Amino acid sequence: MTAPLFGAVAAPDLHVMTLNVRRRMPRLLGRPADSWRIRRARVRTLLRGEHPALLGVQEALPDQADTIGTALGAEYRRIGHGRQRGPRGEACPMFFDAARLELVDWTQTALSDEPDRPGSASWGNLIPRVLVRAVLRDRATDATFAAFNTHLDVFSGRARVRGAEEIRRQVVDLRLPAVVMGDLNAGPDSPAVAGLLRDGVLVDAWRAAGERVTAEWGTYGGYREPRRERDRIDWIVVTPDVDVRSAGINAQRMLGGWPSDHLAVQTVLRVPRMESLP
Repeated sequence: MTAPLFGAVAAPDLHVMTLNVRRRMPRLLGRPADSWRIRRARVRTLLRGEHPALLGVQEALPDQADTIGTALGAEYRRIGHGRQRGPRGEACPMFFDAARLELVDWTQTALSDEPDRPGSASWGNLIPRVLVRAVLRDRATDATFAAFNTHLDVFSGRARVRGAEEIRRQVVDLRLPAVVMGDLNAGPDSPAVAGLLRDGVLVDAWRAAGERVTAEWGTYGGYREPRRERDRIDWIVVTPDVDVRSAGINAQRMLGGWPSDHLAVQTVLRVPRMESLP
């Protein structure tokens, strides 16, 4: 069995992961490697081995989210729902270990000019995009922080920039230590990432890490051997007060293949405890 990249970690460290799980495709549209019937066991193996305390997932259909929740275990909770009206359809759920993290508050909004209207899209993206935000308290350290999970548009550069600006705005408004996870569909030199990291409000966890335990693989693997020359388009970024101890891009094969067409990005963090909330 493949050894975990990090596995379960003890407080005050916090294991955070983001994973585009690749939505389940109809048989006639998907590639053989896309088969959820096969990949399901690989996803289970990945998550049971890594045991992240906080996980942001993208492209999850309801049955896939159920599989992820079961793999993580009964102590985990899930927030986030389908991006279409109903709510229904594909989602960007967050999962967290409720024995370690207490949910203080959470919201899901559309990345559009009408954030409270489910299914809305107004920045050039034909597909609705959402932002899931949680405020969490670490039971072990009493640190309170914000966590965000999203999947920015694959086609519209303008929508990616506007989405990144909205995430940054919310981080500034909350005035809490923050962790942002997601498939940004944007590389390190892109306008969207430049906007997200503008003025040092947020920093790239990969660059900030005290230790990097893997190569800097391109995170869209496409079920092929990982390559260094491809961009990181899946991200974890943090406010500068968060101590990034370690980071890695998980290119390990599970049960003969990859769990998804994207590689999981993982970090081990320490979130500061604020003496008083704003």
